[in-house]
Amino acid sequence: MPSPTAQTCKLIRSQGVFTGKQAFTYRTGVTAESAGSLGICMHLLSIPPGERARAHLHEGHETAIYVISGKSGMWYGDNLEEHMCVGEGDFLYIPPGVPHLPYNASQTEPCIAVIARSDPNEQESVRLLPELDGIHEG
Repeated sequence: MPSPTAQTCKLIRSQGVFTGKQAFTYRTGVTAESAGSLGICMHLLSIPPGERARAHLHEGHETAIYVISGKSGMWYGDNLEEHMCVGEGDFLYIPPGVPHLPYNASQTEPCIAVIARSDPNEQESVRLLPELDGIHEG
């Protein structure tokens, strides 16, 4: 691990997007690669109307989300048996290892959110759960 004195502040101007294992497209932000971050990544997510992710979890890493606009639903729990809706101005916390399947609850408006994870490499801790994908159609 680099010493604190070896670190410096960095401005990251997003240069593009990437599609994660979860099947969502993210605007590139703060990562180990872009900023040299040691324990966090942060991206901008825009979920198109009616779209959903693949069922997944983040092994050993927390996720914090702030919804800028739109609304989203999320099935979560061991068998995706629980459900919640989040909307503009809401914060959402997902503990490490919790299976979840987020989706855009609107058929006409995108849902835009800032996502931060305690994994500076973002996709390394993503584990897809194909056995849960068909539980909730949509």
